[in-house]
Formats: sequence, C-alpha cells, structure tokens
Amino acid sequence: MRILINAFSAKLGGGQTYIKNLLNNIPNRDDLEIYIYCPDSLVLPESTKLKKLSTSWPTDNPFSRSIWERFILPCILKKYGIDILFCPGGVVNTKKPSGCKVVTMFRNMMPFDDELISTMKWDLHRLKLALLKKAMLNSMSRADLTIFISNFARAHIEKYIKIRNGVTIPHGINKDFLLQKIPLDRPKEAPQKKYILYVSRFEIYKHHREVVAAYASLPLSLRSQYPLVLVGETNMPEAEFIRELIKRENLQNDILLIGGVDYKNIPAWNQNAHVIVFASSCENCPNILLESLASGRPVVSSNIMPMPEFGGDEILYFSPHSPDSLREKLEEILSDNTLLENVSKSSYERSSAYRWSGTAEKTWNSIFDLAEVN
Repeated sequence: MRILINAFSAKLGGGQTYIKNLLNNIPNRDDLEIYIYCPDSLVLPESTKLKKLSTSWPTDNPFSRSIWERFILPCILKKYGIDILFCPGGVVNTKKPSGCKVVTMFRNMMPFDDELISTMKWDLHRLKLALLKKAMLNSMSRADLTIFISNFARAHIEKYIKIRNGVTIPHGINKDFLLQKIPLDRPKEAPQKKYILYVSRFEIYKHHREVVAAYASLPLSLRSQYPLVLVGETNMPEAEFIRELIKRENLQNDILLIGGVDYKNIPAWNQNAHVIVFASSCENCPNILLESLASGRPVVSSNIMPMPEFGGDEILYFSPHSPDSLREKLEEILSDNTLLENVSKSSYERSSAYRWSGTAEKTWNSIFDLAEVN
C-alpha cells in the first residue's frame, strides 16, 4: 500500500506536532510505503517505510502551492502508483487519478466561527478566511474520508454539507507532558511563588483581556500570593494591548509576560503551576488544554465547546466572555485546598483518554480500511 502525505501546510507547531506523532507510530506492515512532502523545518523520524520527496516548484506561497497541487501532484500520484492521498491541512486541490482515494482532515475552526469573524473588519485576512471556508467545505464534501478531531467540529460541519465518510479521532498528548514521578525543575524565569498559568498565543479569541480583568478583580490577598504568568509569543498587536493594559492597571508586579518559550519547556511550566487557565473560545481540538490536563495540576477552562467535550466533568469551567465568571472560579479553587487537590487528580485522570499512540493507531487503521474498500 502506498500513501502520499501532502504536509506542505504544516508550518506551525500544531500541524507539525500532528505529523511527527503520526509518523512516530507507523504500523509494522510489510506492504506499507509512505511518501511525504513537507516543509524543511519538519524533522521526520527515521523509518525504512518513509521517504521524503522534494520539488523545485515554490510551495511556500499558498497560491503557487495550489498550482503545484492542481497540475503537478496528480502526475506524481500516477508515477508512484499512490493508493491514498492524505491532505491533513484540510484543503484538497488535487484531482485524484483512477484507483487513488483522498483523505483529508478538519483542524482549523476559525473560518467557521461566525461570532469571531463578525468582530473583524473587512480586510485581506477576513477575505482569506472566507475563501478558506469555501475550499475546506468543498474538500470535505468530495473526500473519500474526512478525519475530524472533535465531535463538536463534526456536527458543526454537517450543518453545511453531507460528509460521505467521516470518523472522529481526537489528538493525543505528547508523553513529555505527562506527570513524572520525579518533578520537573521550575523554569528559571518563573516566579518563586506559586503561580497561575495561561499558555496561549495572543489572539482576540484567546481572551487575554478577560483573563487580565478577572485577575485584577481578585482580592489583593490572593493576588499577592499567586502571580499570573502569561506564556506566548508577544510579537503581535494583542500582546502589545495586554502589555499596556497591565501597565494601566498597575499590575506589573503581579502579571508576568514571559513571551514565547521552547515547546519542550512547556511541561515544566505546566507542572510547576498552582492552577492552569485555558480561556479560548474558538478551538477544534484544544491541544493546550489536553497538555494541561496531563500536568497533574488543576485546570480551569473556557466553557465554550469543544472544551467540555475534552475536559468532561473533571475540571472547572467559566465563560471566557465574562471576567466575573473566571474571577469566581479562581477565588473558589485558590481558597479551597480540598477542591484544588480533587481537580488536580481528576484533570490528570481525564488526560489518560488522549495518547498519541492511540490517535495514530486509529488514524492508520481508518486509512487502511478505506484503501481496502473496492
């Protein structure tokens, strides 16, 4: 069986993490050959079943990449006798040759968040989201198999189109994020006090403004004990707004903007936190939430779907649109050690349902089943 993965769109952390973990769990099947196109930044595992292909055609630009996918990739599929074309980026621009089947995924929820999009001005970014939404729906409606990473996302897409063949396979948790018997060292940039942690990019839908407002309204006795630590790249407009907000509220000594940190160091930040907050309102499968569950620390999460799908009844929830809602939950858990310990334990137990080995096994089996259907 020959599978070709078009992973040129996997330029950032989430997309690359998915591909790495999928390929780290290649099944031991004698007839399996896997070919992949991907960015040079994606470091692939060593495997006799895996071959990285390259092209001289420029693929960094979405427009030029779509031309390559439409006119050149079909010839490559014929050349190698590919049985399955897997496009995990969610957009399929390639007309499959006879005998080849197409698998795609739905990972990017943003083009389908009408509430979020309604807050944007009409500019190039909003136009791109509209075009991406149309392309993704077209791809999923024509694919032989669509992989969803949450039931919430699947139900949402099925309001728009009929899915020919769909399966829900959530992402897993990298083993480095699992709580260890020997505690990880506290990051040197971390405060010496117990701290509240929020790890996220600075985007409007991540609700840093509400998180800061909620923290600012906590009693002084709690703020003095538990500083708020924000981890995430700060080279974006929303981060600058938050920086000014912290200064305006005179919270420089209480709230730390750490900036971006290496992905491999995030487990130490998680496991040394006192409480972890996750405030996003637009997710498909919230990887940061899953990684937080595995830390053994109590998680307080946004109540917007699909977060409750992944956190279940084992964690605490608040409305990300309401600073008062988050303040109440933080006050509750910071003032009750029994509750804090119970949520810590239940958060970790919940994480056991999400492992990359299981995600990879279900994904490969779904692809194999598709290939064997006449």
